[in-house]
Amino acid sequence: MTKRIIISAMAAIATCVFSQPAWAEIGRVRSLVGEVKIIRDGRPITAASGVKLEQGDVISTGRNGRVGITFLDNSRAALGPGTEVALDEFTYDRARQTGSFVTRVNRGSLGVVSGNIARSRQDAMRVRTPTSTLGVRGTRFVVEVK
Repeated sequence: MTKRIIISAMAAIATCVFSQPAWAEIGRVRSLVGEVKIIRDGRPITAASGVKLEQGDVISTGRNGRVGITFLDNSRAALGPGTEVALDEFTYDRARQTGSFVTRVNRGSLGVVSGNIARSRQDAMRVRTPTSTLGVRGTRFVVEVK
């Protein structure tokens, strides 16, 4: 009984240490041109180079907008004009270079050079669209939703 309690306590501590809160930084805006909006918790925040992104943020670009993003696992993303992408899930353990990364492309185009998460295990990185889900394994790709 005592052994089970100790193991459960250790698992709970490990979960707290290695998982990141939903409000933690997951990446940063590296470059932007034209109209770019970031919605966090239903409220707009100013989009500018260097802005920290968090899990749950929704990024949208106007007809002349483009944005480049770098994530903590060294994934890079580029959103083209007229794009809306939600950063639904991002967890990353830097020590083990593993985690989970799920984005949702509602419209527009998303180009990605995947980082450590995608290389860590099959389907660790996923991109959802209104009609499909793409499992990513260490590669470069473009998704376009019309």
